[in-house]
Amino acid sequence: MPAAAQSRQSDSPENVRRPALVDRLRILYVTTRPRTGGWLAEALVEEYEGEFAIVEAIGIAAGLAKLQEERFDVLLVCHLPGELDAFELIYGYRTGGFEEPIVVLGAEDETEMAPAVSQAGADEFICVQNATARHLIWIVERAICKRKMAEENRRLHSAERTRLRRETVEADQMLRQQRSLIGDLETLRDASDERDPRQDPALPDELWTLYRQLLRAYVIMGSGNMSDELKRLADLLVATGASARQAMRLHLSVLEEMVRGLGSRSSRHVMTRADLLAMELMIHLTENYRLRGVQTPKSASR
Repeated sequence: MPAAAQSRQSDSPENVRRPALVDRLRILYVTTRPRTGGWLAEALVEEYEGEFAIVEAIGIAAGLAKLQEERFDVLLVCHLPGELDAFELIYGYRTGGFEEPIVVLGAEDETEMAPAVSQAGADEFICVQNATARHLIWIVERAICKRKMAEENRRLHSAERTRLRRETVEADQMLRQQRSLIGDLETLRDASDERDPRQDPALPDELWTLYRQLLRAYVIMGSGNMSDELKRLADLLVATGASARQAMRLHLSVLEEMVRGLGSRSSRHVMTRADLLAMELMIHLTENYRLRGVQTPKSASR
């Protein structure tokens, strides 16, 4: 370690070891000159509470060979323009698929180099002229923690994508089953009552627009204070002479539109709320027919 850094360390009012964040630390130190990592070992002996080991590699090729042979917790890389280009090393390692945290050590100004090495794929930069042993350990541990957090975030995102894909498949299956059920009811009606040539009347656009708005609001808020809206919809369905089967076809068509538009968002919540809305709608529709004394269409009761 540079003399200035050693002097600052000895003059520090706090010269007490602190517990290590990582119990066992295995470091690959990539440099150009043999035995240049001695000061690292000395610094860690004095400051680091956990177990550690430093493996030195002379040059990029030697470092790559070491990475292929064994796993390390962190890479410390010297940036020595004209001798060892840390940016070339970072690019080669990351392109090769190595995900170990990389900390670059150099003589350049930290405010300029830190963004540059981060953009290149490294995790931290230390200006060795201004660093202390404690600062070095803190930077190394921070790089390890950042890399672990990034890995955990990737794992969580992957699990979330898998869950959403599974929910989308489940939603598609449920919609197909409900569509199939309506088709089966229509087949039974046609087979059992050939004397009734009546076809269901087309639903007006107002009903489609109203149901889209109602389903969106219901998915967001639940039933809440939407009883009046459901009664209004039931009134409109009865006024048009719509059957319960037609109401379900309206429900499924609007629901399919909504599920297709979800993209990467969850469909399970939408399907659950939509099922509740369909149930409430059938209750309101049945009650509406009863109160008006209107005989429901034969197809609605079959």
